[in-house]
Amino acid sequence: MKRKEGGTGGRGVERAVSERNGTAAGDASRGQPDPELIERARRRRFTAEYKRNVLRQADACDRGELGALLRREGLYTSHLSAWRMQRDRGALAGSGPRLGRPSKDPLEAENAALRRKLDRAEAELERARKVIEVQGNVSALLDELLKSGSATSAEGGER
Repeated sequence: MKRKEGGTGGRGVERAVSERNGTAAGDASRGQPDPELIERARRRRFTAEYKRNVLRQADACDRGELGALLRREGLYTSHLSAWRMQRDRGALAGSGPRLGRPSKDPLEAENAALRRKLDRAEAELERARKVIEVQGNVSALLDELLKSGSATSAEGGER
């Protein structure tokens, strides 16, 4: 229960009754959970050994006993279906494919890095070759201009 404090009609701060009294909302000594706290649901994880054990028990069940097994273990039939598929694939034996993202081979990562480095070096080399070619063309052009300039100046000096 929440109440406004601080006078009538004024700006009051809403506080829980337990905060005003100085007691905890859910008294831990009485074993009551705190109703103001929301626990986050956590996904259950089952080991391969547990799954194999439950599947063995489920396969050994007679008619009507499977429901009791599922209730006792807190499981659903969908768990059994998924675990049977895993067992058939060999994932529960430890020899089958692992679930999740495959781990990267360090050699493949190094190989990819070296290939990127090689590509960058080859691109830089190609740019350098083009610059050298342009410089050669400019040098040849200047040589021709100097030769033709000296030829015209030599012709002009003879007159």
